[in-house]
Amino acid sequence: MKHYYPEKYLMDTAENRHALSSPAALKEAYYADRVLEARAVMCDKEHNLHVDLGCMRGRIERSEGALGIADGSVRDIAIISRVNKPVAFKVIGFSADENGQPVALLSRRAVQEDCMQNYVSRLQPGDIIDAVVTHMEPFGVFADIGVGISALMPIDSISVSRIPHPCARFRQGQQIKAVVKAIDAFGRITLSYKELLGTWEENAAFFTPGETVPGIVRSVERYGIFVELRPNLAGLAEYVPGVMPGQHAGVYIKSLIPERMKIKLILVDVFDAQYPNDPPQYFIKDGHIDRWVYSPAGAEKVVESVFSPQLCAAQ
Repeated sequence: MKHYYPEKYLMDTAENRHALSSPAALKEAYYADRVLEARAVMCDKEHNLHVDLGCMRGRIERSEGALGIADGSVRDIAIISRVNKPVAFKVIGFSADENGQPVALLSRRAVQEDCMQNYVSRLQPGDIIDAVVTHMEPFGVFADIGVGISALMPIDSISVSRIPHPCARFRQGQQIKAVVKAIDAFGRITLSYKELLGTWEENAAFFTPGETVPGIVRSVERYGIFVELRPNLAGLAEYVPGVMPGQHAGVYIKSLIPERMKIKLILVDVFDAQYPNDPPQYFIKDGHIDRWVYSPAGAEKVVESVFSPQLCAAQ
């Protein structure tokens, strides 16, 4: 299966830089039908994208700006939002502007069509892929899974530890790994992330009773305060008045209880701070998973994700 990367992956590669280094090199890429990337610098009033190729100007006509623009199934925001960002394209011809200066005619739609046919349509639930976060909503993350083709990652698929908004985990433009969670009848892909961040045991192995460690308050309930120690691991401390979700904390680890997937904590201190998100630590980085079990063996409750249609049918 041919691999297509999210936009921005090719931008700084030696092959891409060479193709944009001169008109002759750009023509070589045109004859070779290669996928290139460059920065879109303007969207004009007709919604044509103008692209800085370095060696000359490039233009992506509105109808070539994205798959679905021509038939109205995709809105023009898919074009407008690319300004000042890398765009993937193929060179489909050459022309000249009103001053006689050369202009390369480009198509982003053609690359997306190839990607749908040769990559996205062949993905299966459980496949681990590259993605780039494009924008975030309270209900989830939209990510580029290949040359601008978007997929949704629901907020409850981001981590085992609950978060108030995807910005608690991601930043716009972040390169991530993701799992294909499901594919609907229209070929639209839903993503998941938590399966890559480790099981309860893998995360709990970083902690030992008696230690005092940092955490983030994620939920305050009458019966206690949930403090996130890692994205896929949270513990429970006794209720203390005045504590708010989102605050940082220092917590004493009282005990680890694998059979109940519990960590008992004592809240040492709570304070407001603006620390950057830690880079993700992936326990699985590539390949394919049919089934992922979060809970330890012998736990009272089984927490798992099943991707294989055969395993789903057997349950």
